Amino acid sequence: MRVSGLIKTAGKSILRNRVRSLLTMLGIIIGVASVIVMVGIGEGAQQQIRRQIEAMGTNILTIRPGPVPTRGGVRMPGLRRTLTLDDVERLRSIPDILAVSPVSRASGRVVGGSGNWQTTALGVTPDYLIVRDWELEDGVMFTEQEIRGAAKVAVIGRTVVKELFAGYDPVGASIRIGTMPIKIIGVLRERGENMGDDQDDVVLLPVTTVMQRMSGTRFVDQIMISAVSMEAIAEVQAEAEEVLRASHRLSPGVESDFNIRNQSDMMERATETSRTMTMLLGAIAGISLIVGGIGIMNIMLVSVTERTREIGIRMAVGAREGDILMQFLIESIVLSVVGGIIGAVMSLGLIWVMNDIVGLPSVLVPATMLMSLLFSGVVGVFFGFYPARKAARLNPIQALRFE
Repeated sequence: MRVSGLIKTAGKSILRNRVRSLLTMLGIIIGVASVIVMVGIGEGAQQQIRRQIEAMGTNILTIRPGPVPTRGGVRMPGLRRTLTLDDVERLRSIPDILAVSPVSRASGRVVGGSGNWQTTALGVTPDYLIVRDWELEDGVMFTEQEIRGAAKVAVIGRTVVKELFAGYDPVGASIRIGTMPIKIIGVLRERGENMGDDQDDVVLLPVTTVMQRMSGTRFVDQIMISAVSMEAIAEVQAEAEEVLRASHRLSPGVESDFNIRNQSDMMERATETSRTMTMLLGAIAGISLIVGGIGIMNIMLVSVTERTREIGIRMAVGAREGDILMQFLIESIVLSVVGGIIGAVMSLGLIWVMNDIVGLPSVLVPATMLMSLLFSGVVGVFFGFYPARKAARLNPIQALRFE
């Protein structure tokens, strides 16, 4: 009997029991849809993390103080205060550096305009805008002369503008941070959220203003460096570590009192973590495919029992063992593949729901869809073989006597 004829016979058998066939395929439908959607969610998360880190800049190095050294074999909590403005000046001498800026943090309530607002004040230099690839929407950035004089001037983000100066231009207006009056000289272009952080909820001040007038310290919280290109980042990192170790007079073999983080390394680690989670989600969803295969095996065994007399008649009129085997095996494969196709179509709708209604980023991965469909066919072969073999090995005489 030709394969086309066997497929036709299998189709008729499946259509005779539509409800049972649909329930049999349900496990495969759910399994395929789950795998495609779960992998799509994982891939969407990877792309979102990649975009967020790229928005921060992939050629950026961030230098922070190192942890407090161990005492008695126990690492003490907290960070050392080791980075200074002198370190920033020494780092400027490194070739292939596009810009370098210290960052000194201070939090406080900003009062002015139409009310008050709790925000974060960052003490920086004009190079900070270059490092972060940020632009001014209005006004000007403070100058090096204003930094040397610890001037009471600020550039504010759009969130601060919306909260305090809704409806009018804040440039030239005054605000207070704590008890210190500050003149607004510029407004930053809106950037939105990144990794859950509102980038526009910020007030930029000269770094010396924050250090001398607000924090009362000679140390900065971190130093941000922008290399001229991605290719130069590794060399810049190595030279920055060498410069800082010399500046801090650290002997060879002594642990550095600072940490240098590479945005590219962060991206790789975040992507690797997300990829592992995607594989885990896909594997968990794939279990339902196995469960669906067991359901197919169960129904095919029931079908063999129900159709024992039919099998005997086929054998009596000349059907060979291979014909019976192929008939039931093809029925199993058709059930599995059709279920896989329905599941794949369903996954398209689920991905749309995730993106447009739930707001969970997910993407369709064609390779995953193809592999899921192929795997559904393999499940049909694997779990359909035993029932098909059992049917093919029935004794024709006993099968004809079966009631």
